[in-house]
Amino acid sequence: MNTKYFNDGLVGNKKIKASFTKKGELIRLFYGAADYKQFLDFFHTGVKINDSSLIYLHSDVNNIYSQEYIKDTNVLRTEIFNSYFSLRISQTDFVPINENILIKKYKFKNENKIDLKINFLVYSKILTNPNNETGGFVKENALIQYNHDFAVCTFSNKDLLSSQVNDAHQNITIGEISGKDYIGMSPDSAISYDLETLKPNEETEIVLYIYINKNKNKNVLNDLDDEIKKIRNKDSKLALEETVKYWREYVKSHDILEINNKDISEKIKKIYNRTILLFSILTNETTGGISAGIEVDEDKTKCGRYSYCWTRDAVFVTEAFDAIGMQNFSDKFYSEFCRMTQSKNGRWEQRFFTDGRLAPCWGYQVDETASVIFGTYAHYKITKNIKFLKTNLKMLEKAINFLEEYIKDIFEKNGKIQLSYDLWEECEEVSLYSISSIYAAFSSMIKIYSELENSNNYRQEIQFKINNLENLRIQIKDYCLKNFYDFEKKSFVRNLKDKKIDMSIIGTVVPFRMFDTNDPKVQNTVEKINMTLRTYTGGYVRYEKDTYMGGYNPWPIATLWMTWYYLEVNNIQKALETFSFVTNSASGHGFLGEQVNNEEMKPNWVIGLTWSHAMYILTIQKLMEKGVF
Repeated sequence: MNTKYFNDGLVGNKKIKASFTKKGELIRLFYGAADYKQFLDFFHTGVKINDSSLIYLHSDVNNIYSQEYIKDTNVLRTEIFNSYFSLRISQTDFVPINENILIKKYKFKNENKIDLKINFLVYSKILTNPNNETGGFVKENALIQYNHDFAVCTFSNKDLLSSQVNDAHQNITIGEISGKDYIGMSPDSAISYDLETLKPNEETEIVLYIYINKNKNKNVLNDLDDEIKKIRNKDSKLALEETVKYWREYVKSHDILEINNKDISEKIKKIYNRTILLFSILTNETTGGISAGIEVDEDKTKCGRYSYCWTRDAVFVTEAFDAIGMQNFSDKFYSEFCRMTQSKNGRWEQRFFTDGRLAPCWGYQVDETASVIFGTYAHYKITKNIKFLKTNLKMLEKAINFLEEYIKDIFEKNGKIQLSYDLWEECEEVSLYSISSIYAAFSSMIKIYSELENSNNYRQEIQFKINNLENLRIQIKDYCLKNFYDFEKKSFVRNLKDKKIDMSIIGTVVPFRMFDTNDPKVQNTVEKINMTLRTYTGGYVRYEKDTYMGGYNPWPIATLWMTWYYLEVNNIQKALETFSFVTNSASGHGFLGEQVNNEEMKPNWVIGLTWSHAMYILTIQKLMEKGVF
């Protein structure tokens, strides 16, 4: 696959997700969930004008681009103006709410002084491998690219002019595809449409439909005929209007913080609303699994992939869900996804597919397990649903038992339990963040037991468990104070191995509240963080000498962590400075990245990272609680 790392735009519904470049190129198409299954190697569209060769819509030296979402929707519009032929193309991409089709509407306007004869071409390659080969088939004026499990159907409201299912790569660039074959073994095929001749100022339109069919029946080609006919007869204009209406009402219904009614910057509102729309697309509504982001690197050329569900990340997201009225998503995450993915020994592995299956991992992180307990109680604080706690009690106690064994093994230096990776999944060592997450898990479990104590008859048994956890909490705090403060650096350090300054140390204060902001050691650490991790633009890197993705790039997560700290100590000016850095570094569509390019102040890597968006929502909530907004 020719990897394109930046998903600039995203559209979708519960089943279909599609991502685009800022030039409107469709680069990824998922069916089923946000992480599986992706179908496209590439999907290129272009035009042949008069006697020209093929002009790709997504890549031509004479093309001028602009792109925006229809306000408060998951409907993406890309404007393409070919200055050589003075042809304007308006491309609209969206997925209807209750239909599993991607609709691509193209409007062409001749702004030239001469007639323009236009042929429109689609060149599509579906991902293939020796165990599931893809072939092409042209039937019912549709290109059907199929394998054993699925069929991807591309067709229009117009009849085909020509098609080529084999060797399309040999002549696609001249824009004159042809061939006698109606069926072939190639994973890449092409189709074309005659848009006839446009006189100056005339317009024409073509609607493309991409329909994915899961091959439940053996003779899939016969089954597809009726589906294609039904979809082709749909009113695309009505479908667009209904989609726009749905998403605007969705945003409005989840503006629980009432940000859109406040006198704050439009950029903040854009990021806030885009977050609401993003969360809906990246959450598996069947299981409650939450994808960290649409995939950016299938071939793992730069990273270990991103589209999976980390329970640790998801706990931040569920707290943001609760802030914007998506409590049902949080309920499903804990009561269904976490219960189905917990190991028999009580822990959660590093990451999962959003359907609950174990994803490829390279170790485990103890904070994944501790975070679930912490997040469960945080969600309960919002809903006050005692039944929710009772339903998940067995799961939580299994996790607590695992954490007790882990922390006792650390204290006693038995080495029976494998060391955990740290928050950033790079260093396998005893880390301060991981230990403090266990402290927070024990704190949360004590509060859960206290809630259940008031509604059950086994108070004596519960009190014994509370006392045990209280004792362990004291030991954890003492252990951390004794081992993780470096008197030479005058700072807490992230682990007992490399002893680096790391933004995750702030987690001991907020959200885990193991240390107090008045502690001089905490204050010294914050001063050291500012001297070590703050970049010249005002953003913060994760840790000293952080070289991930080739440079000292600030992270919205790290920067918002400083915002949280400054709000804890009522330094509103500093809080707003760090918050503004994140706001100003969002993409034009309102997406937050994993990292920020310091020079351009734009997302530098994963665009639309759910963890970044979650912390942004929670920061807005904290600012409101302080009366700033």
